[in-house]
Amino acid sequence: MENTTGKAAMLIVDDVEINRVILAQFFKNDYTIFEAGNGREALDFMMENKIDVILLDLVMPIMDGFEFLAHMKRDARFSSIPVIATTAQSEGENEVKAMEMGAADFISKPYSPTVVRMRVRNVMARMENEWRKVEQNAQSQQIVEMQRLIERDALTGIYDRESFCRKASDLLQKDAGTRYAIVYLDISYFKVVNDLFGMETGNLILKTAGAYFQHITEGVGLAGRMEADHFALCLPLDTLNMEALIQGLDGAVQSLAIRHNILFYAGVYPVSNVFLTVDQMCDRAHMAMNTVKGNYNKRYANYDEDMRALILEEQMILREMEYALEEGQFCIFIQPIYSLKDGRDISGEALVRWIHPLSDIIPPGRFVPLFERNGFIVRLDRFVWEEACKLLSSEKKKYGHVIPISVNVSRLNFYDADLLSFIKGLLKKYDLEPWMFKMEVTESAYTDNPQQILNAIHIFQEAGFQILMDDFGSGYSSLSMLRNAPVNVLKIDMRFVQDIETSHRAAVIMKNIVNMARDLNMGVVIEGVETKDQVEFLREIGCDAIQGFYFARPMPLDQYRERLIGEMAKGAPEIPNYGTTPSEADPVKYE
Repeated sequence: MENTTGKAAMLIVDDVEINRVILAQFFKNDYTIFEAGNGREALDFMMENKIDVILLDLVMPIMDGFEFLAHMKRDARFSSIPVIATTAQSEGENEVKAMEMGAADFISKPYSPTVVRMRVRNVMARMENEWRKVEQNAQSQQIVEMQRLIERDALTGIYDRESFCRKASDLLQKDAGTRYAIVYLDISYFKVVNDLFGMETGNLILKTAGAYFQHITEGVGLAGRMEADHFALCLPLDTLNMEALIQGLDGAVQSLAIRHNILFYAGVYPVSNVFLTVDQMCDRAHMAMNTVKGNYNKRYANYDEDMRALILEEQMILREMEYALEEGQFCIFIQPIYSLKDGRDISGEALVRWIHPLSDIIPPGRFVPLFERNGFIVRLDRFVWEEACKLLSSEKKKYGHVIPISVNVSRLNFYDADLLSFIKGLLKKYDLEPWMFKMEVTESAYTDNPQQILNAIHIFQEAGFQILMDDFGSGYSSLSMLRNAPVNVLKIDMRFVQDIETSHRAAVIMKNIVNMARDLNMGVVIEGVETKDQVEFLREIGCDAIQGFYFARPMPLDQYRERLIGEMAKGAPEIPNYGTTPSEADPVKYE
């Protein structure tokens, strides 16, 4: 019930209705009256309504006055509301106890209208005087504190965006003899951290980062929180050591012992044009940061003018991505996987392409990394999966059997608890089986959040799906990953293949990877095969499944369907079913 009268609100709490009626009559001209039959009803009412004074009976069922006073005392929202206890003349001990628990005064039954009104008036007058004194005593401090607070971010205590930009501008103008740099930082996949561990943990990370930035800029520069997990620093260029800064930041965050790989990325704009606004300087540092965000080997980058052209192109891509998906500009190409032993296609990989009406084909290398950073890859992946299912369904209806297709699954998809049910629903919709729909996960995804990725792999394999580790050998944790990740097939990174003709070491490594996979009952697909010599070498060391330009480039669906005519004439392909199961892998030991 909302108070719209403009009067102060009085809540009368008494289990005897006649007592509430009598007291309401005394105050109906001066207060908006609300009533409750016990302490529980009163608390529930106060959760939704503002109350200025309470008349409280001490003896009630369900929740009596003392328990009610205890709740009020513990809750900062209610602790300042004056409470006047109503008692019988024989309840002297209750009056003392009520006063000890925070009651401002008491009135006795039977009620005298004059006495009751006077006591309420006196209590309200005392409260008003106390509030006035507090306001007067704190006024000068509040002015100073308010000035400080309005400049500071409430969570981290460092400058907020507006104050940082203003103070950095002042610093650059006053200290024109010193060359400064603007550093822009944020956390990779910070939303995932909040989703996995909760806002409290996320806030702890931000406060820790803020304290670190405050420490390293104290007396020499400025630190500000721009928004969310984005920070900016202004530091003298000749004192800036980005390697040490990143290492110190990593150490501060790692001291929190959070079971997740939390990585800050940074961009640096060495201030060469002091006539730019600080916002523009931050934008340039932000551009530099975006060129390395998600890169495990490089955590910061410096801005240059070439970068500006690249970023403008990226902004165009991000601006048009939604429209492009809605208008059907994205499509899939299929690149076959060829069996040397059988002399035919045994699988295919669905690869996304963007057919832009003005720019022709935009290569996936230009948009996929951007979409992985901003999360749009989740929607694009689902589009690709459905397109692949449509193709498989049409194959099945036309030929009675299919050549399986593998699809890429971004690491972001594994943070969706409904991923398995979504894919199962897709297969059911198109009358397909799990073995027809293989899933490729890049090796780098396993290093981002190994426990979650590995758990998801176990679940999908138990449901009958085959998992391929894509780009095997491109990272630094391949062997340890294989010990824990029971993938079915390794797709060898194309850089190994390119080197086997000129590098004896690359050839030895390739041969041993193939032997190791065979011993682990894993399949192997070699990517990037382009020459006859490569094919012959791979045949000699026992490789069978080949993917590369030597046999077929990625092709649009019309061309792939024409290829299917010849492949299907050979009958149903023999599909290898590699038997690695979750039970055969070593226990997962990631912490």
